[in-house]
Amino acid sequence: MDRMAKRCLLLALGNDILKDDGVGLAAAGLLRSEFKGAVDIVEASGTGLALLELLAGYDRALLLDAIFTGNAPPGTGLEFSREDFQKTAAPSAHYVGLPEVLRQAENLGLEFPRELRILALEVENPFESHAEMSPSTRGALPGYVDRARRVLQGWITLR
Repeated sequence: MDRMAKRCLLLALGNDILKDDGVGLAAAGLLRSEFKGAVDIVEASGTGLALLELLAGYDRALLLDAIFTGNAPPGTGLEFSREDFQKTAAPSAHYVGLPEVLRQAENLGLEFPRELRILALEVENPFESHAEMSPSTRGALPGYVDRARRVLQGWITLR
């Protein structure tokens, strides 16, 4: 089935050599066989405008990513929707994050997911170079995968 025929995307963001930053990639790896043929699963380490091409053409997209706010204990799951980013502004003209990507897609008239959800996992350290996740992130991974699974299963039944 080609990309345009499939309308659901799981986009896992991260870098698996940066300790906890690879949690989205790890979750996608655990979900890949379960949703094969029903959901496109893409892993990416890029950010900003590089996400435009990956997200274009889908009705629904679920992003999995690590987050480091310092406002929640490591292992805490956070969920965001497209609407959560409508009034967010970049701290610099040289930084392009998801809010700017959404605005750029609208400005360019791109076919972009009408439903966009982000499941983020608060992590201990997304910056340290180390292939192994911290115990708090590793321990939260099964629950994180279950949350993603529930979202994807709900979308598949809507088709």
